Amino acid sequence: MITVFPARRGPGRLQATALALAAVIAAIDQGAKALARARLETAVDLTPFLALRLGFNPGVTFGLFADSGAAGRWALSGLTLLIIGALLVWIWRTRSPLTAAAAGLLVGGASGNLLDRLRFGAVTDFIDLHWGDAHWPTFNLADAAIVCGVGLLLLAARGVNGPASSPILERSAQ
Repeated sequence: MITVFPARRGPGRLQATALALAAVIAAIDQGAKALARARLETAVDLTPFLALRLGFNPGVTFGLFADSGAAGRWALSGLTLLIIGALLVWIWRTRSPLTAAAAGLLVGGASGNLLDRLRFGAVTDFIDLHWGDAHWPTFNLADAAIVCGVGLLLLAARGVNGPASSPILERSAQ
């Protein structure tokens, strides 16, 4: 049996929702970072394992490439733009609400961190999870959105939202 999908003339409700999610994530992230930069002069302990502590990361995850200078900053920014572009294409093509939400979270988080990198030369981090003297690297809301987006993509790949939503995932699911 051959299934024919109607041609799309533009983004549907699913795509619009994913893009709105991305915009909301980026806006909330930028607002939280602005508050952190303006108000966090010293660390604020919220619980025995959670504190607000201002930090700046010129690199990527866990401070990788932090010493790469201006060339590294522009290279990371260019790579981030390419990734955001690929995710936007995925949002445009997907019919899976779970995949669209995941990609929306990823685009929002990547955009929030990209804006910081372009404006300040480093990403503003302020959430500090720790147990005693053992600290997880300080992160921000954009990072949390990216982690949640990856988690949703893993669920989508497992078929939680029906069949896999990309040709690569479809082949691997068979």
